[in-house]
Amino acid sequence: MTEIMVVDDDQDLRESLAEVLDGAGFSVVQAADGEAALVLFGQQKFDLVLLDLVMPGMGGLEVMRRLRERSPRLPVIILTAFATVEGAVDAMRHGAQDYVTKPFRVDTLLASVRRALEEASFESCRATVNMDTLMGSLANPLRRQILFYVEQEGSARFMDICRHLEIEDHTKMNFHLKVLKEADFLVQNERKLYLLTKQGRQVMECARMLVKKLSS
Repeated sequence: MTEIMVVDDDQDLRESLAEVLDGAGFSVVQAADGEAALVLFGQQKFDLVLLDLVMPGMGGLEVMRRLRERSPRLPVIILTAFATVEGAVDAMRHGAQDYVTKPFRVDTLLASVRRALEEASFESCRATVNMDTLMGSLANPLRRQILFYVEQEGSARFMDICRHLEIEDHTKMNFHLKVLKEADFLVQNERKLYLLTKQGRQVMECARMLVKKLSS
């Protein structure tokens, strides 16, 4: 489950944010100030932080800087009042993904959270998968179809793949399977079943992210 930390000294607002996010299927941890946020961040992994810009003690920008020292790609959304929107824009220049004004609208908040998580996933794909290998291997539509079929089935035999994709030329199929195995996207187990590797699963997720990003 996606883990989100909400950092705000206003308890009522913090609890309202947590309730909305929990209702949308996210796991939420609350922190009342920057110091508490840093302690929590040292105890567990978070996928996103909603961070109040103006708090007693350590301000939002300083908290974000310290969080980013520990996790450079951590997505942060700034919470701000209308009077301090300029400060929130400055926070975006320093790496925040977005800002949400208080009092917040539920649809605006959730849209911002989902965009930030999607962007973080895409950036993670870029960091963990060799994009040249990804594009080279998936440029051929038959190889994409093979990966989608194996992912859908969980595992598949050579002849099942051929029948599903209506490929009678087994030499051609062997060639494409060899390319996918050499790219470490597919592997065969002791029963000769083809399965996605860990990198293959990442590649499929990245491919979906890329298609969604290009079509948005």
